[in-house]
Amino acid sequence: QVQLVESGGGLVQPGGSLRLSCAASGFTFSNYWMYWVRQAPGKGLEWVSSINTGGGRTDYADSVEGRFTISRDTGKNTVYLQMNSLKPEDTAVYYCNLQFPARVLWGRGTQVTVSS
Repeated sequence: QVQLVESGGGLVQPGGSLRLSCAASGFTFSNYWMYWVRQAPGKGLEWVSSINTGGGRTDYADSVEGRFTISRDTGKNTVYLQMNSLKPEDTAVYYCNLQFPARVLWGRGTQVTVSS
């Protein structure tokens, strides 16, 4: 079974940091762009960050630029999202995904809550 599993979320105070992981299984993800998307309570999906196949190109939403860093480890078949200087508005369920030829593969998400 091909799947993505996010982890690393939790409760953190404003200004704190978290590192999210997205582990792929059932396939080798090295040939795919990877994406982080989030959904805040009561809101729609928001693209957060992208990384290319080799990891040399990264892109970020304006809302997280300078605070978040996306990376990938092909040996571990895992993509990461390092989140620093977290703000309450970063509270959301964070999903990783990728584009297969026939469909988009989504993880189940990991909850990030930023609150005092």
